[in-house]
Amino acid sequence: MTRLSSYFLPTLKEPPADAEAISHVLMVRAGLIRQLGAGLWTYLPAGWRVHRRVERILREEMDRIGALEMSMPVLHPREVWERTGRSEIPELFKLEDRNGRPLVLAMTHEESVTFHVSRDVRSYRDLPLMLYHVQTKERDEPRPRAGVLRTREFVMKDAYSFDRDVAGLEVSYGKQAEAYDRIFDRGGLRWYKVDADVGMMGGLGAHEYMAPCPAGENEVALSDAGYAANVEIATGTPAQPDFPAGLDAPQRVETPDARTIEEVSAFLGVAPATLLKSVPVVTPDGTLHLVLVRGDHRVNPIKLHNALGAEARPATEDEIRKAFGAEPGSIGPVGVPVPVIADATVERGVFVAGANETGFHLRGVEPGRDFEARFGDIRTVEDGDRCPNGGTIRIEPAIEVGNIFKLGTRYSEPLEATFLDEDGAERPVVMGSYGIGPARIAAAAIEQYADEQGISWPRSIAPWEVHLVGLGKDGTDERALAERLYGELAAAGLDVLYDDRDLRPGEKFVEAELLGCPLRVVAGKRSLESGELEVQVRRGTEQRSVPIEGAAGALTALLRELP
Repeated sequence: MTRLSSYFLPTLKEPPADAEAISHVLMVRAGLIRQLGAGLWTYLPAGWRVHRRVERILREEMDRIGALEMSMPVLHPREVWERTGRSEIPELFKLEDRNGRPLVLAMTHEESVTFHVSRDVRSYRDLPLMLYHVQTKERDEPRPRAGVLRTREFVMKDAYSFDRDVAGLEVSYGKQAEAYDRIFDRGGLRWYKVDADVGMMGGLGAHEYMAPCPAGENEVALSDAGYAANVEIATGTPAQPDFPAGLDAPQRVETPDARTIEEVSAFLGVAPATLLKSVPVVTPDGTLHLVLVRGDHRVNPIKLHNALGAEARPATEDEIRKAFGAEPGSIGPVGVPVPVIADATVERGVFVAGANETGFHLRGVEPGRDFEARFGDIRTVEDGDRCPNGGTIRIEPAIEVGNIFKLGTRYSEPLEATFLDEDGAERPVVMGSYGIGPARIAAAAIEQYADEQGISWPRSIAPWEVHLVGLGKDGTDERALAERLYGELAAAGLDVLYDDRDLRPGEKFVEAELLGCPLRVVAGKRSLESGELEVQVRRGTEQRSVPIEGAAGALTALLRELP
């Protein structure tokens, strides 16, 4: 029984000063969350109801495919993370206990679950196995932002599959993917499943689930031919530029005060796509590499990392001068004593490139003739590229709401999680990992469906199904009607928030639209006169009415129609 007169729902009229994302603004204004510190959020009672509703969907779908719920600690010995090579991840919180023993605060639980499996799974008869938990995570996020979308502490549903071989992993992965499809459908989201980079998780492959919305930190490449991939790994073919006629050899031309692609393009009167963009980077071993893409393209840091096999930082101006003998903006690949890695789109063509002499460029540069390079896909796809399926790519921002990884033996080998097969041979367990953030599902729903008045929840994750607004003071017939309805609706199994406060009707209506429950029902003097209750369907603010008599049944039927 939830009466607003005795409930903790501190709403605000004004948005927080630092809020940018719609979900951040509305979750604070609607009294769902409050900030404790940078990236640290407290869920107030109504917000926690939403979180728990999402968790319920997650648990039901995990249980449905045979995953077994457990609970693992957040505090881990650092030694297990050292064994997998992940103890130096910058976002991992590291600490020591009073005796100096090194510990970490888990941002994910591959290490701990594999540790347990390594000690208790012995035989092929113990496999396949799927385990999951819903647990707090800690992440030393350098730039917490956007409310609950980018935080230092959060709750995740993590599931892990353990199989005898890759064929078994494919079966488990398929079950999890189908469960994820149902989870996001039940959560009421618009979503895409896209190809993704394995990142710090490692393994054989990955997919991400993305909810498109303007506040999304990720970009998704989609096409009219069914292609879907995170821009981090998406591939596409750009339109070919009109190259100038070739020259017998590169021609040195003066380009005073022209350093950027735009400046050189304008000065020489050539298209940016016919310039080589030279990006010098340095790998951890100190090697300087020259990275090349077309002048109208961008280097993709994830693809570059995968191509180099290591993180790379931009070279400093001093390093550039020392290696190339020229100022930044005048460097290029011809005659340089450093390894060159170039995007496949510049493998053929006639380009303009820096001459490695300050204030000069070279016309007529041809890859293969004038310089050697290792070619590969290291560019970021752009709107209008052709996807591998032949469609036209468009880029959309999206929130990552879930991810699934084929880990293979990435964790089982260093943590010695093995089993004896039918022939008595010892083999490593083959693993998968599957994560979902409940807070991100809630935030994505707000981002996708909010309007100028406030939140508009999908029915399945709303804090309450019905927001009953009672008008009239204590002792009046309309208040008696509201009290009677509250009891009838609750008895019918509806989840009802009853606004029984002594406030003006307008104030109650504004707060109801801000909170965004699927149905708002008004019980007042007009209801008694007409014999009908005023009902607002929150999505679209559609006005309806239902008879007072039998209202519980009519509202139950109406709720079934709502998304």
